[in-house]
Amino acid sequence: MGKLRSAQYYNVARAKAHFSELVREALLGEEVIIAKDNKPLLKLVPLEPRGPRTPGSAKGQVHMAPDFDETPADFHDYV
Repeated sequence: MGKLRSAQYYNVARAKAHFSELVREALLGEEVIIAKDNKPLLKLVPLEPRGPRTPGSAKGQVHMAPDFDETPADFHDYV
């Protein structure tokens, strides 16, 4: 089981001054919370790695109406 760690809170000014350090902490698994007026605003977390995009992975999920290329009747005055 992982070790429980308490979140580290930083106000916006301190976060700005020590941003590189906060990024390093977040990458090491620390929970970094940035607050303003003692209210949490956001959490700095690393992005999840993404795999390569697969061509055709959305096949069958996108549907177009049969009249997609036709100009609607009420638009003829504008074209």
